[in-house]
Amino acid sequence: MKKYDYLVVDAGLYGAVFAHEMIKKGKTCLVIDKRNHIVGNIYTYTKSGINIHRYGAHIFHTDNLDVWEYITQFVEFNNYINAPTAAYRDELHNMPFNMNTFSKVWGIRTPADKVQ
Repeated sequence: MKKYDYLVVDAGLYGAVFAHEMIKKGKTCLVIDKRNHIVGNIYTYTKSGINIHRYGAHIFHTDNLDVWEYITQFVEFNNYINAPTAAYRDELHNMPFNMNTFSKVWGIRTPADKVQ
């Protein structure tokens, strides 16, 4: 029976990164997961040249340069900017809602000016 330094149960993002880093340090890892792929819900595959997000799109956020440099060694990111809007009374409003939205919709300037 083969022995491993680490048993990683669940090959989600944390488990996959942990196993990768341990292998770089010369350790052995047995990684098991109920799914037939690694990195959990951020898994993507390519079909006809199109990246398919199996479990829905994910947006990666960080302002930490070390984290950004680490993660981009594995994958190239596109420059997607999430800018959701909501339609209300035939006008578009940025989300999440804020005081600018409330001022535009109801003409109030502060939370104390709440709509009755």
